[in-house]
Formats: sequence, structure tokens, C-alpha cells
Amino acid sequence: MFSKRSRILLIEILVILVIGIIMVGSSSKIWAEAKFQDENYFFKRQFIFAVIGLFIMYFASKISLLKVRKYAKVLFLFCTLALILVLIPGLGVLRNGSRSWFGVGSFLIQPSEFFKIAIIIYVADFLAKRYRIKTFKKDLFFPGFLVALGFGLILLQPDFGSGIVMVCSIIVMVLAADSPLSYFVRVGILGIGGLLGLILSAPYRLARITSFIDPWQDPLGAGFQIIQSLFAIAPGGILGVGYDQSMQKHFYLPEPQTDFIFAIFAEEFGFIGSVLLIGLFLGVIYEGVKIAMSCSEPYLCYIAVGLTSLFAIQVMINLGVVVGLFPVTGITLPLISYGGSSLLVMMGSIGLLMSIANEN
Repeated sequence: MFSKRSRILLIEILVILVIGIIMVGSSSKIWAEAKFQDENYFFKRQFIFAVIGLFIMYFASKISLLKVRKYAKVLFLFCTLALILVLIPGLGVLRNGSRSWFGVGSFLIQPSEFFKIAIIIYVADFLAKRYRIKTFKKDLFFPGFLVALGFGLILLQPDFGSGIVMVCSIIVMVLAADSPLSYFVRVGILGIGGLLGLILSAPYRLARITSFIDPWQDPLGAGFQIIQSLFAIAPGGILGVGYDQSMQKHFYLPEPQTDFIFAIFAEEFGFIGSVLLIGLFLGVIYEGVKIAMSCSEPYLCYIAVGLTSLFAIQVMINLGVVVGLFPVTGITLPLISYGGSSLLVMMGSIGLLMSIANEN
């Protein structure tokens, strides 16, 4: 039996999932017809991923994370090994300049998505064992090392966006463990310095920052996506132009079914539709927070915090990028954007949240 919070969470996820499938179909029609001579190419694949995702979510909701706890280290090491193997030419698939996928026919698996869940479970176990121990402050260097290791491997692909989401999620977990703020100030200063170094070391990252500040400096290059995204949002107005009536998906906004799908949604459903969708996202985050707060077992609480922050941070960054508040990062909108690995892993993580709610 599902608990009350699990049922509420399930309803919210199903509504968002249906919206996502519909929007992938609408936003990708023109692109799919030109590239694959099948306007429903992405729609059909997303539908298949969604059906598989529902099965994964159901099975994940039946998993006892207390029993998984003893395998946390093995799971983390396995996913870390996958991050290393994907960097090897011949094993990892190179796509859009990133070697981030294992290829199985036309289907691609992104190990960094699975690594996010593995490190959340491992760090939750670590924090639960050392909660309120006098040496807790010193012990925090170990999860810091794990995060740095994972971030470094993800950065080598390179996939800066996924790395940032993972790091932020772990930071929220450590904050939830009542960690001293002075530790975060020192680590934060170090992190900002490292982040600036990473941005300056890669010309494409620096171009994204400058285009974020003023996209019109390079309207046909680094600033193109954000400009076209804003051109999509503006005509939407209060009620939108109507389903499947978007103009920006006609080759103005590149691959609109992926990172910038919210721009097409805002164009077709307007301000009211956007507010309702954001409300659904906030509903999922609220339920995740309530599930975490209801946990009597610290280990389960930290996992719930990590999974909820993973969802929330990804939503926040994606929406921020689409409306021009953040630089372009390549992060998908959970349950809405096209993508197999991200959809399956996100639905699996929601299933784990439901499992925690049921155990409570």
C-alpha cells in the first residue's frame, strides 16, 4: 500500500509526465521531420521511456533503502567506475562534443545520472554514522573528497551542468546534517576560486558567461539560444499562442525538445500555463521536504533531502537558464525535457522518495 504522501507525489509526477510527453511531441515535430522523416520520432521514444520509467518508479518504491544501505559503498564504486570507463574512446559515445554516454544501438545511457543517486546514498550513510560526533567537522573532508572526485570525472566528459547539480545536492545534504557554517565559508571560498579557474580555462564556458551578461554581443553565436528562448516566451502572453502553434520550434530554437523546452511551453501555454507547471514542480518539492521531515531515521532523512534537492536544483537552474537568469548549462527540465537516462533516473529517484514515505 502507498502512503498518503506517496499517492500525492504520484499524482503530481503523473501530471508532469503527461505534460512532458505532450510537449516533447509538440516541440520536436519540425526538427524530427527534417532529421528523421518522422515527426513523431522523439514523441514515440519519450513515450517508451516514460512507460519504462513508470515500471522503474514502481519497483524503486518497493525497495527498502535500509537494506540497500550495506551496499552503498559497492554502488558508489560501481558508478564511479562507469564514469571512468565512459571517458575511454570506443566505450564512451561522443555527442555534441561530450563523451558522456554508453551506446546501445540508438539508445544512450548517461552514467553521470546514475552517479548522482549513488553518491547521495553513500554520503547519506556517511553522514548518518557521524551525526553529532565531535570530529564531525573534520570528517566532512571525506564527503568533500568524494564530491571533488565525482565532479572531476564528470567535468572530464565534459558535463559541467550535471557536475554542478550533483555538488549543490550534496551541499544541501551536509547543511541538513547541522554542519558548522564556518566550514562552508572556507569551502565556499575555495569552491568559488576553483569555479573561476574552470570557467577561465575553457573558452566555451567563458563565452557562455559573457553571452549571459549580454547575449546581443554575439547574437548568432554564444548568445543565440538565450535570445531565441526569450523570443519564444514573449509572444506567449497570458494564455499562450495555443498548443502546437509555436513559431520558435521552426528551426529558430535549436533542438527545442531538450534543455529549452520550457520556452516552447511558455510560448504555447503562456503565463498561466507556466505558473501552473511551476506550481506542480513546487508541489513535488514540498512533498519531498515533508517526507524528509517525517523521517525518524537520519539515513533516510538525508537521502530524502538529497533526492529532493537534486530535483529542485535541476528545475531551478533549467528555468533560470531559459529566462536568462543563469548562463547556459545544458541541464534538462526534469520529466519534461526529452532524454532517456535523465527521465529514467529521475523517476527512479521519485520511486525511492515514495519508498521512504512508505517506510515512515
